Amino acid sequence: MKIALGLSYDGARYFGWQSQPSGATVQDALERALACIAQHPIRVHAAGRTDTGVHALAQVVHFETGVHRPISAWIRGVNAHLPATVRVEWAQLVDQEFHARFSAFSRSYQYLLYNAPVASALMAERAGWFHLPLDFAAMAQAVTYLQGEHDFSAFRASECQAKSPVRHMQKAEVIQVDRYFIFNFTANAFLQHQVRNMVGALIYVGKGTCSPGYIHTLLQLKDRTVSPPTFSPAGLYLTGVGYEAKWGLPQSNNQTLKIII
Repeated sequence: MKIALGLSYDGARYFGWQSQPSGATVQDALERALACIAQHPIRVHAAGRTDTGVHALAQVVHFETGVHRPISAWIRGVNAHLPATVRVEWAQLVDQEFHARFSAFSRSYQYLLYNAPVASALMAERAGWFHLPLDFAAMAQAVTYLQGEHDFSAFRASECQAKSPVRHMQKAEVIQVDRYFIFNFTANAFLQHQVRNMVGALIYVGKGTCSPGYIHTLLQLKDRTVSPPTFSPAGLYLTGVGYEAKWGLPQSNNQTLKIII
C-alpha cells in the first residue's frame, strides 16, 4: 500500500531534506521514525528537496509498506519517534499511481524578511534579516517581472542539476507587515536556491542600488555570475504543494499558508 504524509518542520538544525551519510537530515529523521512503526526500513519520496536551514509548513511525502497500521499510527505513532522540530500533520492512503513529486503541479514558498537596524533575537533562525530601510513600492514593482514563464538561469545555483532552467511562475508578490516583508512565490517547480537568489536581487532593488527593471535585465541576461549573492536560508518556508483533487489530499496543501508573526 502507498501512504502520503503532510509534514511541517523547522529546518534550522538539519542539513536539508535529502538523506545524507551523516543521518542529520529531515528525511533521515522521518525514515527512522517510520521504520519504528513499520518494523522494516522505509524510503520516502518528497514533493521538493529543501536546503540546509530551510523550513516547511506543508511538505508532502509518500512511502510504500506491506504492513497494516491504523492511520493514527502514521501520525501520532511516528511523531512519538520524531524530534520535536519535525511533525506529521496528516496521513492518508493514496492510489498506487500517486507520487509526491511527479503528481504535484505547483509548489509555493514564502520568504520572511525582518527589516530593522538590529536583527531579531527570537527570529534569528526563522527569518532573514536586512539592516537598511527597504522601499516596498520598488520591490512590489520589481517582483512582477518574475511572473510568467521565464528562463531563470540568473537565479539558479551553479550546482543545480535541473534539466531546464525554464519555470512558470504563477505567483510572485511581496507584502509588508510592520517590520517584516513577506515574499510569496508559486511555480510549477523551482530551481536550486532560486527563491533565495530572487529575494537577494529584490533586496538590491529595495535598498536603492538598482531600479525595479533590474529584475527584468537579470532574466534577459540569464547569467548567475552577474546576479546578487544568495540570501540567507533562515526565512525560507515551503508553504504548499498543489495536487489535483482526484488524489483526495487535504486542500490545505493547495494554499499558501500564512506565517504568524
